[in-house]
Amino acid sequence: MRHQFTVRIGPIGFRVGSDWAAPIAALQDLYRYYPSPNLPDFTVRLEATHWWRRWLRPSIRIGGDYMLPEAAPLPLGFGLLAAEMAMNLQLALGGRRYLLLHAACVARDGEALLLTGESGAGKSTLATLLAARGWRFLSDEFALIDPETGLVHPFPRLISLKNAAIATAIAARPDAKLGPLLVGTPKGDIRHMVPDALAVGAMDEPARPALLLYPRHGFAAETRGVPPAESFVRLTQASTNYVAMGEAGFTALTRLVRAVPAQAIDYPDGATAIDQVEALWRTR
Repeated sequence: MRHQFTVRIGPIGFRVGSDWAAPIAALQDLYRYYPSPNLPDFTVRLEATHWWRRWLRPSIRIGGDYMLPEAAPLPLGFGLLAAEMAMNLQLALGGRRYLLLHAACVARDGEALLLTGESGAGKSTLATLLAARGWRFLSDEFALIDPETGLVHPFPRLISLKNAAIATAIAARPDAKLGPLLVGTPKGDIRHMVPDALAVGAMDEPARPALLLYPRHGFAAETRGVPPAESFVRLTQASTNYVAMGEAGFTALTRLVRAVPAQAIDYPDGATAIDQVEALWRTR
């Protein structure tokens, strides 16, 4: 395609091609401090739905090595969102090197905290707030579990902040570099935040899982332990490739839930959640 960009995010490399310059320019700006891969793992294509849609009411169809034919096209103004969605899609549908868990992840002293749960639980926001307090940000989208070692490999893509979380994250990291505010997307208002220098500089350093956390925002503060059997079921539902990985996925997930303690927290606000996380981390 005419406009192209390559980037490596942790161990995963992408080649992004576009019919338009604007999405590529946005990626180049926000990923400027990331390396390029020696050989990309996945290819993404941002294509016009029809040749005339390059100029008249431009409309982006997400393509690549893997695609969802039923996915609705996005307007060109949401080009950055389309690129990020497409990169996530390639990994979700094509990734087999790691067990993929839909989870945010941060680390401290080489040990990882995995935050997973339903969409809207506040995982990305909580990970961003923890990173602002000195934790190393690993990911807000996927936790990459090495099936051989059990380690979590960082995937510090742009942090996708939604709606009220945008202001909360900016207040915690006022000096962070941000993408444009995308108003009225299918997921509401979205703004992308670049992870800090620690996250990008250490993205080749895996961490050992030390605590699984199931957060839930908007409720009175409460903490409860989660038994391994419940964790196993939850994580099979949170994985995009557990079934496809077969025995390797089962072995990796079984080892994870047996070795790593799990807790669920309800929290009304970010400050309360941070206190809960710090308390659990000290007593894990």
